Amino acid sequence: MTTESVEPTRRHLAARIGRIAFIVVAAIVVIAVAAAFFVVWTIQRSFPQTSGEVTASGLQSEVLVQRDALGVPTITADSSHDLFYAQGYVHAQDRFFEMDFRRHVTSGRVAEMFGESQAGTDMFLRTLGWREVAEKEVEALDETTRSYYEAYADGVNAYLAENDGAEASLEYAVLGIQNPDYEIEPWEPADSVAWLKAMAWDLRTNIEDETERALLVAETGDTDAPADSMALLEQLYPAYPFDENPVIVPKISTLPEVGTGTDADAASFTEGTGGTDGDGTGIQNAVTTIEWQEADSVIEAAGILLGDAGEGIGSNSWVVSGALTATGMPLLSNDPHLGAALPSVWYQVQLRCSTVSDECPFDVGGFSFSGLPGVVIGHNSQVAWGFTNLTTDVADLYVEKVDGDQYWRDGELVPLEVREETVKVAGGDDIDLTIRSTVHGPILSGLTDDFTAVADDLVIADGSALTHGETDAGSGMTGEYAVSLRWTALDAGTTASALFAMNTAHDFDAFRHAASLFDVPAQNLIYADVEGNIGYQAPGRLPIRGAGDGWLPQPGWDSSYDWTGFIPFDELPVSYNPASGYIVTANNAIVTDDYDHFLSRDWDYGYRAARIAHLIERKAAAAPLTGADMRDIQNDNEMWIGKKLATVMGDVAVDGAGPKEAVALLRTWDAQNNADSAAAAYANVLWSNLVLNLFANRDEPLPYGSQGRLFAVVDALLDDPSDPLWTNEQIGASSMDEMLALSAEDAYDELVALQGNVTARWNWGGLHAITLRSDTLGSSGIAPIEALFNRGPYPVGGGASVVNATGWMIGESYATTTVPSMRMVIDLSDFDASSWNHLTGASGHAFHPHYVDQTENWSHGIQTVWAYTPDAVDEVTVDTLTLTPAG
Repeated sequence: MTTESVEPTRRHLAARIGRIAFIVVAAIVVIAVAAAFFVVWTIQRSFPQTSGEVTASGLQSEVLVQRDALGVPTITADSSHDLFYAQGYVHAQDRFFEMDFRRHVTSGRVAEMFGESQAGTDMFLRTLGWREVAEKEVEALDETTRSYYEAYADGVNAYLAENDGAEASLEYAVLGIQNPDYEIEPWEPADSVAWLKAMAWDLRTNIEDETERALLVAETGDTDAPADSMALLEQLYPAYPFDENPVIVPKISTLPEVGTGTDADAASFTEGTGGTDGDGTGIQNAVTTIEWQEADSVIEAAGILLGDAGEGIGSNSWVVSGALTATGMPLLSNDPHLGAALPSVWYQVQLRCSTVSDECPFDVGGFSFSGLPGVVIGHNSQVAWGFTNLTTDVADLYVEKVDGDQYWRDGELVPLEVREETVKVAGGDDIDLTIRSTVHGPILSGLTDDFTAVADDLVIADGSALTHGETDAGSGMTGEYAVSLRWTALDAGTTASALFAMNTAHDFDAFRHAASLFDVPAQNLIYADVEGNIGYQAPGRLPIRGAGDGWLPQPGWDSSYDWTGFIPFDELPVSYNPASGYIVTANNAIVTDDYDHFLSRDWDYGYRAARIAHLIERKAAAAPLTGADMRDIQNDNEMWIGKKLATVMGDVAVDGAGPKEAVALLRTWDAQNNADSAAAAYANVLWSNLVLNLFANRDEPLPYGSQGRLFAVVDALLDDPSDPLWTNEQIGASSMDEMLALSAEDAYDELVALQGNVTARWNWGGLHAITLRSDTLGSSGIAPIEALFNRGPYPVGGGASVVNATGWMIGESYATTTVPSMRMVIDLSDFDASSWNHLTGASGHAFHPHYVDQTENWSHGIQTVWAYTPDAVDEVTVDTLTLTPAG
């Protein structure tokens, strides 16, 4: 072949390759565009219709659904049936996958959706028996209340009748790839009621505290000297500082019994005196397995599904009387602390009867739970209310002596209650589960490492760590040890009715009646009304104990340690129009120790409550209080222990130019954990290293839990340089100053590794950022799937045991895990001047405009005006949907 003939051939070949490349590129583009259209179509097909008209079978009359610019609906109906039907329909439009997932969690059926990886958690939750309890509660409802739940379920099911699979939510498209046999089941009233049990779990604290104390005593204890173990326990779990921080009700008001008075009657029973300073999933089949976030225990796995209790508690609420405000009317503020979730646990909604009457008495707005009819926190036309976790001890562990299918009680063997259940597993074999219960509750040892260890180590109420042989000797008891759980959430209760009573309360007497029904989860309830009254009520069902106080596991074989009943409601702490002019709740102690009944030893330690009370008093002394003042207090970032560390570090010599520069940041720091603060970044890393160094490489385990408790522990240590805990030879510290210097140097090294050696570039918000993760597929371990559902990170300020309570876990990460799940400020002089915000957005649909459209504002503490009156709602409405009866 000649050169001349070669060149055309090469040019022809190059041209041919070019054409092929173009065709391939074009095909890739076409495929990519087609894939993009498919993805967009798949994502958007589940977005709800929010304008126009929809025909819904089962409605009695037309219902109007008006949504504002953030997608928040106001629902107006002619009857209670239609109102709750429409709420169910709207919840399903925006949040059905969340609802479906949560009902599988509460019934212990997550493995049916996501496969074998969730079977252990299902076994634990099935043992707790929430679904069974919820069904009993539904059966006990009065006819009217049951009709609300049934109407709500009908509304959910009406939406599902027209929207199945991926048309209901994007998650079902992903789930269908791995679990093609999964089918959505109809909604039932018990699905709604069971979620109240999950919220009780999210708000638990004492269960872990009691377990940790038992294990700590067992690990450090000496059967010959149990007093030494108890002394350490008392040091690591100090008593509430009553002399430093406030209680919620310093003086209990005298009021008529619930149901016997009116608001006017109650007004004459206000406190005449009182008020002291500061009171105040494995989605699994034969093809692919999605491995969920790893969990070290079943308890932790349950926390991932339900919302982790996190580093501790951080809910705030307070109400200020008109005597202290610019309008002469009360202001009520609330920001409950919950595990971070995407979507947010809250769904804001307003429920309005077109004509308020006995049959249709609702005109209420506020925060609801998806899957539950009614409003949980908010206001109606007359009263407003807020919640924080009561932190009373409503759960006890009992060590049982079990012999076969019997257990020991007062020297005799009695039969265990036994039931058999089957855990179904997607893509796997069914698991048979035997659930055993004593008179106290279900046996949990064998299901979780911690509860099993409590049974094995046998630490009981008097603090003695006993060997099996010592306990058996002379007792005559045979068999093995087990741990059971006594918890108010495992009894059928009345909270399912309480919400509607609260939604329609028009005075303090009616509010207290609603509180008497609100048993699980136990909450501090604050109150204000348009007549200018403010109040507080401890609600529900709080146990009266026998021989023990529930601080440690108790001997189940001795009935003298059983609960003997519940505190009568009219003996529970209540405050009405206190002389101080305000009431603050922040998980702190409710009353002083001279109260007639034992409530708890596990309060939060009151640093947030003291700070809130101080800010209220300081601001009120300067000028009458406004809603803006309330919002500023909610965003307060002062770190109490940081102030103390900054003072102490002024006398501590550290080595190295870098650590000295870092410590110098603390000298001018205002103790505010602001997101852009370099000093706050260093202070928190110093705090973490100090706590870790105090307990590093010791026999004593790190006393995890509320950082407020650790504040109290370290505060006492800083006042006592001779305390032996300052000496830790394994890390080279033999004094308080050496421990502080070492921690300061370690903190510098850690922060350099995280954010570089230029101190001016350090910032707390970057360390403490929050990444919002979907509870299910967002924790799958498969990056492309997680990218569909997760959002962030978002830099945030605040911190643990700070008023702006963005919690994090010492020894694990500085990232935010628990949050003020919503913030609201209600103005009783003008409901339309009230404001609100919550963590994510109204929608649970990934990529929807309202999926995370509130998160930026949440991270900066910015709230939105809350339109309530019909004219104000009309003015902000951007979408109107009319639900029309079929036929």
